[in-house]
Amino acid sequence: MIPAEAGRPSLADSAGAGARPAAKPHLAVVGATGAVGRVLLGILSERADVWGEIRLIASPRSAGRKLTVRGEEVEVVAASEDAFDGVDVAVFDVPPEVAAHWAPVAVSKGAVVVDNSGAFLADPDVPLVVPEVNGCAARIRPRGIIANPHCTTLSMIVVLGALHAEYGLSDVVVSSYQAASAAGRAGTDTLRAQLSAVAGTELGAAPGDVRRAVGDTLGPFQAPLALNVVPWAGSLQADGWSSEELAIREESRKVLGLPELPVTATCVQVPVLTGHSMAVHARFENEVTVAGAHEILAAAPGVVLCDDPAEGEYPTPSDVAGTDPTWVGRVRRSLDDPRALELFVCGDNLRKGAALNAAQIGELVAGEIRGSGRGAVGS
Repeated sequence: MIPAEAGRPSLADSAGAGARPAAKPHLAVVGATGAVGRVLLGILSERADVWGEIRLIASPRSAGRKLTVRGEEVEVVAASEDAFDGVDVAVFDVPPEVAAHWAPVAVSKGAVVVDNSGAFLADPDVPLVVPEVNGCAARIRPRGIIANPHCTTLSMIVVLGALHAEYGLSDVVVSSYQAASAAGRAGTDTLRAQLSAVAGTELGAAPGDVRRAVGDTLGPFQAPLALNVVPWAGSLQADGWSSEELAIREESRKVLGLPELPVTATCVQVPVLTGHSMAVHARFENEVTVAGAHEILAAAPGVVLCDDPAEGEYPTPSDVAGTDPTWVGRVRRSLDDPRALELFVCGDNLRKGAALNAAQIGELVAGEIRGSGRGAVGS
């Protein structure tokens, strides 16, 4: 039997013999007015309707606003202890310090928390879940919290998980090309403003001319993003690594269940609004072939294989924005190592990279709740 969460009865205990099917569980979206929160509301309207009430929670300044979900207007309420009464699953897309405060409150009220903030990523009692790779890990959650990986990790991990299951992954080297929307509304607004500043000019041919043109509109970026790339994402960590680069390393290890997996990442921000891309060098325990990799990837859930360079077919971020899968192409066997593959992957960082994965985790928990006979309030 799967252990019960700390301080909560097990599902088996609450089900009881002859229990009637439970009512649909209730969902709270915390941070509903943010960029990822709004994408999540759209996803909830598109996917199978597994939820009863969907409650929208945000900061006090957003309380009273109305957002559309499942075709109905729902009023946003301010975060409070009472806001979580009767909630079965709470998805958090808020800053880490906000999640660190309110997630335990939601759990104390009986909710399972799906956290997209990163506040609990390093906690060994909080599973890090990608349903296509390690969905079963969502059932063991001692703290009542399940973590969502960062969008960079999610841009490649479904592909690596499928290949690892067949060939046994032994090490990874990855370079990310990250969209401005990873920095939220501030990122997209900054890029649009910078593009306006350089449009129709001949800037980009002399040292510093782009920087002078955009002036103080750097926003969340360390350097101009328009007509440029910025080899940095996150905060400075030891020995010159960035927090995002280390997150790719640790999250990949945790999701794949390979705690010693060598992973090296370099994160680069590029002038793309939506859609992360990653160039991946993956080495395996066994010899690989392109044909074998194609067969695995074509059948992998959550993956679309787009790989015909002769016809100009390979994924690009502008082509995959607004779609759910991870797209993979440019699959090549390394010229110097028959056990290594070179890949190029793209994914919408706001959908599978954040909101969709959280929605999928929530659906796993909702199925578990309904299968147990434990209903929402009033069932």
